[in-house]
Amino acid sequence: MMAKAIHMKKYVTNLSIFYSIIPIARQFFSTSSAVSALESETGPVHKRFGSFIGVIQDKDLLKKAPNGELLVLYLIDNGAMDPDATLYNQLLKKCTEWKRLKEGKVVHEHFLRSRFRHYVVPNNTLINMYAKYESMDDARKVFDEMPERDMVSWTALITGYSQNEGAEEALVLFCEMLRIGFMPNQFTFGSVLKASGALDSGRTGRQLHGSCVKFGYEENVYVGTALVDMYARCGLMDEAKIVFDKLSCKNEVSWNALIAGHARKSEGEIAVKLFSEMKRGGFQPTHFTFSSVYAACASIGALEPGKWVHVHMIKSGLELIAFIGNTLLDMYAKSGSIDDARKVFDRLVKKDVVSWNSMLTAYAQHGLGKETVECFEEMRRIGPEPNEVTFLCALTACSHAGLLDKGMHYFELMKKFKIEPNISHYVTIVDLLGRSGQLDRADKFINEMPIQPNAAVWKALLGACRMHKNLELGVYAAERVFELDPYDSGPHILLSNIYASAGRRSDAAKVRKMMNESGVKKEPACSWVEIENAVHMFVANDDAHPQREEIHNMWEKITDKIKEIGYVPDTSHVLWFTDQQEREERLQYHSERLALAFALLNSPPGSPIRIKKNIRVCGDCHTAFKFASKVVNREIILRDTNRFHHFRNGSCSCGDYW
Repeated sequence: MMAKAIHMKKYVTNLSIFYSIIPIARQFFSTSSAVSALESETGPVHKRFGSFIGVIQDKDLLKKAPNGELLVLYLIDNGAMDPDATLYNQLLKKCTEWKRLKEGKVVHEHFLRSRFRHYVVPNNTLINMYAKYESMDDARKVFDEMPERDMVSWTALITGYSQNEGAEEALVLFCEMLRIGFMPNQFTFGSVLKASGALDSGRTGRQLHGSCVKFGYEENVYVGTALVDMYARCGLMDEAKIVFDKLSCKNEVSWNALIAGHARKSEGEIAVKLFSEMKRGGFQPTHFTFSSVYAACASIGALEPGKWVHVHMIKSGLELIAFIGNTLLDMYAKSGSIDDARKVFDRLVKKDVVSWNSMLTAYAQHGLGKETVECFEEMRRIGPEPNEVTFLCALTACSHAGLLDKGMHYFELMKKFKIEPNISHYVTIVDLLGRSGQLDRADKFINEMPIQPNAAVWKALLGACRMHKNLELGVYAAERVFELDPYDSGPHILLSNIYASAGRRSDAAKVRKMMNESGVKKEPACSWVEIENAVHMFVANDDAHPQREEIHNMWEKITDKIKEIGYVPDTSHVLWFTDQQEREERLQYHSERLALAFALLNSPPGSPIRIKKNIRVCGDCHTAFKFASKVVNREIILRDTNRFHHFRNGSCSCGDYW
């Protein structure tokens, strides 16, 4: 009788809780008919509680109770619902899907208090949830505390490390998994291959490739694509192509991996060729495909192929979203077409901080200081908050345009945005002061820097000393560079030029001798020009080109014409101990001049000429190009290592300030 009374008391208590919960359930769940069915049930109460889960739809799993708790957990805690492992798993999946890490942790705590805490499947979901939100310490803790693990447990943690810059941990875990006796699946291999690619470890990648073959996954499209990507990230493009060719079933991701690998190696021609093959094979390029090809074209300044790919993107109907728009903008800018770069920027669906920085960089590279400042101010008014890259772009533009006051203002403005200047910002300020002729102020700025100046800082000062012919300070700056970076040929050449300009040719010769004794080699100068999708490269005094006679004759005609309107060769740029006439002759066949003559012979009249050079353009060639642009009545766009020069009607966009 006593036992029956206790049972009845418990029944009444649970029943009262249950009926108090129903109005709350009605408030939050749309399936009120199911709740009504519960109210009319005559079966055992615990059965009613167990059937309550039937009224909860997937979209209602994360709804809150009046006290702010998750309603499902509230129902469980109040005895109105029987929990099970599937329910916890569904809750954790929903937290992952809806990016609710805070609620996920609450479910995790509740799960740990349940009798299901050792179940494998919910724990695997927990590992995946924490990995998705870069909480790898929490993911590892869940994994380590699991009394039993399956293949999914290992793969989930390996994948988490691989995707969250934990490549070494992923590979160690993979080896441990193999030692225990687990058989990797395609997803395990996909993750460890990604980790190997991130470490740029070709040796490890080849060992993993062997494991893929051993377990029969080499021709699996998922694993095969991961192998292609791994080899490509390690720069082993021959191996990547072999794996790619062996894939019996390719997809867009396979093509993207191979194209992206060539893009990273600045192999634009190959990337464009693969893009064509991909299209012919019936595969549809994705945003990632186009972004990779644009990056490849940008790296070599290939405007025409880039335009051709852009046309295909327009035809495909893909939206110009930020990340692909940013690479397209960069492609046009680095190919010398700043107007097209601006058009892309204006048409972006949504501009992020990278978009603004890309446009600012483009203006700065093209020497358009005024436009850079206007764009920077526009960004401050309507765009995202500037970051350290934004300020670096603005400072660089001010340096190249001689905007001293504006540049110093922006440097001080960084404090307002709580951005700590890094070494690149300090280099740019030294360059800004040096170009403006304030060499003593630049030297003082270096000595007062809160961080140790590196070689780049002293190189900036050395370059300014070369520009303004300050021998004493130039020698001092060069000595500092030699201490910090003794094998860079650039500073040696600059110092040699400073001595030569001052008439101290014996000292210039000593610098050259020091270079030879130290094994420091000057990078050979070369220039190239693209005509009808073919790239033509030239070196100084080039006599290997099939059109060499026509090229030399063309430049001689140009030289005669520009001399008539005021061009006088500046032989200080030739450091050879020869007479005046021979030094003038050496000047006339620099690589950029040969490229210009070739372009004039082989391009339509009136069209812009785009030339690239691997080192800084020399002062005399810069002067000659200004006169040539007037004589031939064409725009000449020259890209060297520092910037773009737009020569029009006898002047340059840099204002002779580069």
